[in-house]
Amino acid sequence: MTIVSAPDPPPLRRPTRSRLEHPRPHLYTAFTPSRCGGATLQKSHILVVDDEELYRRALERILRRVGHSVSTARNAAEAMAAVTSSPLDLVLCDVKMPGISGLELVRQIKDIHPDLPCIVVTGYGSAESSLDALRAGAFWYLEKPFDQAHLDVIRRLVDQAIEHGHLKAENRILQSQLHSRYRFESIIGSSTALRCVLDVVEKVADTDSTVLITGESGTGKELIARALHYNSRRADRMFVTVNCGAIPEELLESELFGHVRGAFTNAVSHREGRFSVANGGTVFLDEIGDMSPNLQVKLLRVLQDQTFEPVGSSKTVKVDVRVIAATNQDLDDAIREKRFREDLYYRLNVIPIEIPSLRERREDIPLLVQHFLDAMNREKTRGAAITLSQAALDGICEHDWPGNVRELENLIERLVILRGEGEIEVEDLPPAFRQGPSTLRPGAPRIPAGGLAFNEVVDRFEADLILQALEQTHWNKNRAARLLGLNRTTLIEKIKKKRLSADE
Repeated sequence: MTIVSAPDPPPLRRPTRSRLEHPRPHLYTAFTPSRCGGATLQKSHILVVDDEELYRRALERILRRVGHSVSTARNAAEAMAAVTSSPLDLVLCDVKMPGISGLELVRQIKDIHPDLPCIVVTGYGSAESSLDALRAGAFWYLEKPFDQAHLDVIRRLVDQAIEHGHLKAENRILQSQLHSRYRFESIIGSSTALRCVLDVVEKVADTDSTVLITGESGTGKELIARALHYNSRRADRMFVTVNCGAIPEELLESELFGHVRGAFTNAVSHREGRFSVANGGTVFLDEIGDMSPNLQVKLLRVLQDQTFEPVGSSKTVKVDVRVIAATNQDLDDAIREKRFREDLYYRLNVIPIEIPSLRERREDIPLLVQHFLDAMNREKTRGAAITLSQAALDGICEHDWPGNVRELENLIERLVILRGEGEIEVEDLPPAFRQGPSTLRPGAPRIPAGGLAFNEVVDRFEADLILQALEQTHWNKNRAARLLGLNRTTLIEKIKKKRLSADE
């Protein structure tokens, strides 16, 4: 879903008679039919406010001639009654009126309808009055008197103002949808493990603290990052994602911090980096563990004082950005192996959030299955309700889910598309789901008639449990220790003592 940014208003220039008769194309042609896919703009309802009947009727005739619906008002009181009683797309109001002035009327309209564009009309044009109109919230202004030469300019300016208002309203709706989508209660699951994560997210969302999100691939780290952003005071600003593992090292610095023209081959123009684009908002650095040591130093500086230099520039840029980072790697191991800076780790790890794997919250699987099934029924089957048998659901719940929630979503999509209609049965599941719960090692041994070496068997059994925990967590020692109910240091000692490795 793309958020549409409203266009900037025309440049701040006082429109002289010559400019009105010969308008500059870039000021007034942005929303003509030729620029709108060949279709005429939808005609709109416009309110004209002027105490002088001559100009009120003149504007009404001009606007009706091009197909707009027009209402009129003689003063601010009548105008406010119209604004509050019927939907409008634009207000044109005179500046000088008895009682409440046009500028004050614009302010009152903006208080109740911030997306409703207003154009002020004045017979006393000056640079100062035009600036006063824009400060009050007007989209632009027109000068009296009107004659035949002004008609096309007025029509174009009106169309541009209406389109500007529609874009602002659309942007506000899309922002509201985003906020709704990333509310805490919109994240599917009721397990204790997930609730603990969301409790932390709720507490830290509206702060500027740096957050480090860890968890296996597919657990929803970006979803949590977006929940942090869209439930914070930065929600109306940009949320910018950078996948540090997907961009080559030689390009990542320019991607993050921008570059100036001539900084390197093919740098033919200035380019803003993601930190500049996100100024006032949030930067989400996914797969931070893949960032090169070189860039780690520069990122450390951004975290310390919110400044950086674009590639090829000596000019320091200051930004106000919240940083959220995520990784599926064990950064403690990366630090010991000198692949990740310890000082950067402590800067990132102000608020640690570890996302549980799907295996650690199996009670959420039925809820997620139903959620994805409902979504796929809407998108893929055009209303035909495909259901899931209890036996098939049991098979899904018993799976180990190495790909986590992403794997589950992909499976449901595949099942819905291939089934087409009716109920999904066990036979429709991939073979791995029809073999019952997986086991990585055989169970506890039976005691043979001749007896056994107890210490040796216990040692093997202990090693087996540790390997299972490590394999289930993709060798993330923090999560493996939690699965086994051990301290991390105890687990590491046992791994070293038993000489366990991923190859076993």
